[in-house]
Amino acid sequence: MVPTTLGRHPPAGHTPLGVSAEPRAGPTVGGVRERALDKIARMAQQPCDLVTFWQEATEAIATTVPFYWAPCWYTLDPASLLVTSHYQPGLATFPAEWLAEEYYGDDVNRLADVVLSAAGIGTLHEATGGDPSATPRWRRNIALGGDQELIAGLRSRAGDVWGALGLYREPGQPMFDETDKRFVRALAPHLAEGARRALLLGEATDPEGPDAPGLLILTAGWEVESATPGVERWLRDLPDGDFDAGRLPSAVLALAGRALRTGEHPGRPGEVGVARILSTRGTWVVLHGACMQSGGPPRVAVIIEPAHPGRIYSLLMSAYGLTAREREVTRHILQGSSTVQIADDLVISVHTVRQHLKSIFGKAGVRSRRDLVAKVFYAHYETRLRDNEQRTLDGKPVRGGPAQGFTPASGPA
Repeated sequence: MVPTTLGRHPPAGHTPLGVSAEPRAGPTVGGVRERALDKIARMAQQPCDLVTFWQEATEAIATTVPFYWAPCWYTLDPASLLVTSHYQPGLATFPAEWLAEEYYGDDVNRLADVVLSAAGIGTLHEATGGDPSATPRWRRNIALGGDQELIAGLRSRAGDVWGALGLYREPGQPMFDETDKRFVRALAPHLAEGARRALLLGEATDPEGPDAPGLLILTAGWEVESATPGVERWLRDLPDGDFDAGRLPSAVLALAGRALRTGEHPGRPGEVGVARILSTRGTWVVLHGACMQSGGPPRVAVIIEPAHPGRIYSLLMSAYGLTAREREVTRHILQGSSTVQIADDLVISVHTVRQHLKSIFGKAGVRSRRDLVAKVFYAHYETRLRDNEQRTLDGKPVRGGPAQGFTPASGPA
């Protein structure tokens, strides 16, 4: 959304990154887009905080897809597709009434609807057949200086949605076209990977709970340069290592080697290094590797995290007393699945799904799927969103996933 301080134009003394959507000269467009795509792909491989990643991505996008004032960046929990953070310069707090409309309203071009669509991208004008003037979403935008809205889901190559991007244009500017959408779709996997890595880095450097990820920084000679508190616990759980003797597990060294090779070819960004390892305790852990490009000697960051399912599942069971099967059905509801899709995926009858839905609604105290999604958001995610807004202002890492603990909220105040 456009900032509430803008009105029809940006504040005096500030220049928006994309004030004009006039077409650029044809011969240079392809090269500019290719360079912007390459820049964001390389940035996505670098360990950095989320706000820095969003800011640098904004600068790259501005060279190719003009927009009004600033993009609106969101992170979403892949397990539920619910919002965990929002970032846009000039809009420190996402207005409560917009949030209520997103989860309780019946508007078009909502985040969940777009990220669940086959294309994963959509504009407000397309969703309304070219005339969005009757929608609450458009009325909010036009009152604050915007007109057009483009929403894109940020889905990783593995298929997980880690966020969403909103771009806007003021009245009188050319429409977002297929070329713009193709470019944003090409960016989406890199933006998703960058957001995922930034969230992991934030959790490792500012841990929340005993299962927080650990971060290890290695030199090109495989020496430990630095480590976050608690990372030795993860390393001791990995096979064939001896942290006390200074011997790193082979899985860590192999992943670091892959990341280092990728870093040797910055012009050809490769896949993010990821490995899934069975620990000596019989649990699975996931390792993420990235080569750090800082102008000096190469270094490698290795992040270790538990391979647990989304935190929301255990919260649903404890907060509402759901059974394991009801939890699975609820997961599908949060991710937008129909009754038939749930039945097919869980290999149960449609009648059984409906019985589960009746039980879930009763335990949660709601009457519809929409009410259930909204209740889960306000109970477990709104607190996270608001905390992340303050953390962004304080220069602290943004956190992902639902808030720890249970807040028995049922909706907006």
